Amino acid sequence: MFRLAFRSLRRRTGSFVATFIAVFVGAMIVMACGGLMETAIRANVPAQRLAAAPIVVAGDQSYKLTSGEDSTTLVERVPVSSDLVRTIAAVPGVARAVPEVSFPATTLRGDQPVAPDAQGHSWTSAVLAPYHLAAGTAPTRSDQVVLDSGLAARTGVSIGQHVRILVRGEPRQFTVSGIGAAPGVKQSAIFFAPAEATTLAKSIDAIGVLLRPHADIAAVKKAIARPGVVALTGPDRGVAEYPDVRRGASDLIVLAAVFGGMAAAVTLFVIVSTLSLAARHRQRELALLRTIGMTPRQLRWMVRCEALVVAILAAALAIVPAGAFGHWLFDQLANHGVLPTVVTYYHGWIPLLTGLGVALLASFGAAVVAGHRAAKTRPVEALVEAGVQRHWVSPLRVLLAIAFIGGGFALAIVTMTVLSGPIAASTAGPAVLCWAIGLALLGPGLTKVATAVLQWPLRFLTGQGGRLAALNVRARAIPMAAAVMPLMLASSIATANIYMQTTTVHEMDRAYTHSVRADAVLTGATGLSDQLLAQVRRTPGVSAAGAYVASTGVIDYPHASQDSDGWHLQGVSGSAAEATMSLPVTAGRLANLTGNTVALPVSEAHKLHRGIGDQITMRLGDRVAVNLRIVALFTAKSGYETILLPVDLLAAHTTDGMPTQILLRASPQAISALPVSQWPGVRVADRAALLADYDTGQQTGAWVNYLLVGMIVAYTVIAVANTLIAATTRRRREFALQRLTGATRALVLRMMGLESLLVTIVGLALGTVVTMATLGPFCWSLRGSLLPSGPLWIYLVVIGSAALLTFAATLVPGWVALRTRPVEAAAAD
Repeated sequence: MFRLAFRSLRRRTGSFVATFIAVFVGAMIVMACGGLMETAIRANVPAQRLAAAPIVVAGDQSYKLTSGEDSTTLVERVPVSSDLVRTIAAVPGVARAVPEVSFPATTLRGDQPVAPDAQGHSWTSAVLAPYHLAAGTAPTRSDQVVLDSGLAARTGVSIGQHVRILVRGEPRQFTVSGIGAAPGVKQSAIFFAPAEATTLAKSIDAIGVLLRPHADIAAVKKAIARPGVVALTGPDRGVAEYPDVRRGASDLIVLAAVFGGMAAAVTLFVIVSTLSLAARHRQRELALLRTIGMTPRQLRWMVRCEALVVAILAAALAIVPAGAFGHWLFDQLANHGVLPTVVTYYHGWIPLLTGLGVALLASFGAAVVAGHRAAKTRPVEALVEAGVQRHWVSPLRVLLAIAFIGGGFALAIVTMTVLSGPIAASTAGPAVLCWAIGLALLGPGLTKVATAVLQWPLRFLTGQGGRLAALNVRARAIPMAAAVMPLMLASSIATANIYMQTTTVHEMDRAYTHSVRADAVLTGATGLSDQLLAQVRRTPGVSAAGAYVASTGVIDYPHASQDSDGWHLQGVSGSAAEATMSLPVTAGRLANLTGNTVALPVSEAHKLHRGIGDQITMRLGDRVAVNLRIVALFTAKSGYETILLPVDLLAAHTTDGMPTQILLRASPQAISALPVSQWPGVRVADRAALLADYDTGQQTGAWVNYLLVGMIVAYTVIAVANTLIAATTRRRREFALQRLTGATRALVLRMMGLESLLVTIVGLALGTVVTMATLGPFCWSLRGSLLPSGPLWIYLVVIGSAALLTFAATLVPGWVALRTRPVEAAAAD
């Protein structure tokens, strides 16, 4: 059978190429998404600053929620206890346990920070890189530092000179006692005397474990295991240097799973559609094989072997570009902040097998359906049906259509009645595919109805070309559905996902704008000090000023259902909260946010059965549990709720340990008179810039979704062009017969153009139905309206591009086919 399959494919280059492209691109996309998921699951970061330590002990950022089986990844660095250093040092096989501390610090050149991402450390931990003194001596006094060689060169200082360092928001002067060097370490480092570093650091970040000769790493790792900490070895050690890797990896796993699943579903749909179209074009050939003695079983296996040959070849060749394409996708995501760029990209055998499996499964499944139908039909009936295809309904097809459309209705109900806020996208996304596949299964029938209605205005308005197109469309309604359905899928996926993003960003901007009413914001390169806040408050014309910091946390008690990502927490100054935050307070006062207190949204307070004066227990971003007394309740937009805490409390449990912004209400004159010139690295932005900064963060998340959705849309666009070109090329004999009976080349091209117009209208109409069925419930959940937020030109660009693609993929191959003499074309087919 495989020999016959090879011979058959060699004679049908057009169908072979069309199927090959569909399988090749689909397998490549699935493999690339698999590579992203493998990278996120591994989340390996090469150790740099801790590279000399075979074992690194760090705080466990994974925390199991008390309200269920879900767990969350804490966003802040989880500190380790100083007592643990002594405990680990006493473990057999351990030569030395070295505590690692870090805090924001950067050198200044003039008043400008040289390296805003630089970190301060204790010289004690320099051995963990390992750093060595290229010149000078180690810092022993509180006013001495060692700079890494790169930072010293950029700052323009040498041994013995004074250098200004911005540390924890305050500029201070130090003497450069030495220059350090460590090959392979990219992050800029400033080393302080051990006692000074202990004062500046809020806690111990990690412990580097140096082993004795011939010590068993596995045994030592097991011996130092403790609840709340993790012992990292090998490529996992870098996570201790970049604590945000785990959170980013969790987000990337979700992204890769969602878009990989969507890519796999679209790949299945496209491959099945392409192979089914190829099988319909071969009905006459398959019927002739039946008439010369081929059994139904032989026919079925011939079709399956052909599909497997193409699928294996295409999927195998897709392995080569899949790794490069996946790496490119990862680079784009890393450059936009989803993961640190230092994470190692992986593309192992599991993503490759997944892509191969999807391609082979889709191809074999489509071949089974096509071969079964061809083998079941009697030869004479198949020859008649090959001329005009009329049969498309089957019980299985109808049942599947009902199942997918029912799934679309179920997801719509869940989206409208259960979910709120951005989380509604978790059901709206799959709804696109449910609606699209359900309508695609009914596509031939819907196409027949639509063309039957549209043929009359077509005949009336376009003359002879329109009448000829109407007759063709009526006779070829079922084959025409093969072109309509991919067009519907491409337009609906593109429109629905783009408008979901624009609506989500718009509503999040509205929620943020509603909650913050500061006139200006101050930001600092290494945090903002209390002295700066005091000076700002004393500035004439400043009516209110308060520090601000953001983090996440979870509610430990009372138990209540909560998102696995935790609660968005905002730390504010109670004295300025009512002036800088615009939240409708229903009970208590925001001014009472001092000490261990909290302000809750009314909806969450009701779920917890708590009110003013009651207590809750929260687990903050660094794993520390705090008991909080409720001092205020406020209303918040559903799906965009946040919890307010005193800024001093929340900032102490963040990685940097300091406020990151100062919000203030002030006149324009007061804003221009703020004493920021005395504080290097401090920047003043007005309200517009504040909102723009927030919007930039939202646009980054939207960009990521645009990239991955665009990848899938590009594949469906290839499928649309593939289908239309194959269908048009197959009609060479039909065009030749039309010309032999008196039709001119111009008339045939006009007929094809009008057919393309019908395909475009029907495909885009069905795509619009799918889009509205998806967006309606989603937008109602987000904003109480059935219409999305976003410019109309997005929809116009999508339908315009789809129309242009349809006309180009039909008329260009049609024009090429018409260049052959009619007699030769009729005889060739």
